Amino acid sequence: MVKKDRKDWKKFREGNGHSISHEEYLLVCNLHSKCFDHKLELPCKCSPKRLNIMIAEINKIYDNQD
Repeated sequence: MVKKDRKDWKKFREGNGHSISHEEYLLVCNLHSKCFDHKLELPCKCSPKRLNIMIAEINKIYDNQD
């Protein structure tokens, strides 16, 4: 995770809502594909299960880079 990614993710984590904007959705998808070196995955927004997993996985990387 490069410095810009860390800055963007820090801002994302500071959010306190239970939903995410379209820009935040794209951040999660793009950052996950970058961190885990896979093709861009755009899971359905109607079922947040996969998005929550992706967020948790990115959080692990973010937390371990301190």
